[in-house]
Amino acid sequence: MSLAAPLADDAAHVLVVDDDRRLRDLLSVYLSKHGHRVTVAASAADARGFLSNLAFDIIVLDVMMPGENGFAFAESLRNRSDVPIVMLTARSEAADRVRGLEIGVDDYLAKPFEPRELLLRIGSVLRRTRAAAPKSESAVAHFGPFTFSLERGELRNGAEIVRLTEREREILRLLCASAGASVSREALSGAGGSAQERTVDVQINRLRRKIEVDPANPVYLQTARGSGYRLLADG
Repeated sequence: MSLAAPLADDAAHVLVVDDDRRLRDLLSVYLSKHGHRVTVAASAADARGFLSNLAFDIIVLDVMMPGENGFAFAESLRNRSDVPIVMLTARSEAADRVRGLEIGVDDYLAKPFEPRELLLRIGSVLRRTRAAAPKSESAVAHFGPFTFSLERGELRNGAEIVRLTEREREILRLLCASAGASVSREALSGAGGSAQERTVDVQINRLRRKIEVDPANPVYLQTARGSGYRLLADG
């Protein structure tokens, strides 16, 4: 019997949270086979125990779990962490996808799904997370009381750090790098297709709630009619 190849030192650590033992076992074997470290949890409570002791690169999270469901767990997690989340659920309605995105999840995959599709989505999110940032320490955008470091992906309101999801961070990088010019929804989505482009609107609204005094009348993160969005930075 052949032994599995050892994992690379920089292998991503994935936390799979799902009450279905058969699915947990399947994903643990499949993701491990494709180069990821995997920890599995049967509930939100179990996941919290792991998160208190271990650092994860991404969380694969089921919605329909007994006790605390995935939506509630993701929302509580977003109050203290920006770890990327891919949500797994049997609920494929648009309203549920929007709810997850409003909470701050990074991607959304409806059951049933092919394990390879999940693997590709995890890879896509991790590439955005680990994307090479500009090397110049001076690459900092200023808008009102806010500063955003393109290198660190760090947003500050004065001295206070503002929590961002990985998708929010990537969107801000793209907008800041465009120096006030409009950026299309397609470019901001990270993938083609009208469905992905519509999720950009949800993520823009989340960003506006973090940086605008009146998100309904934005000063900095403005809509470019017919083309996308632009960020009006100082200077």
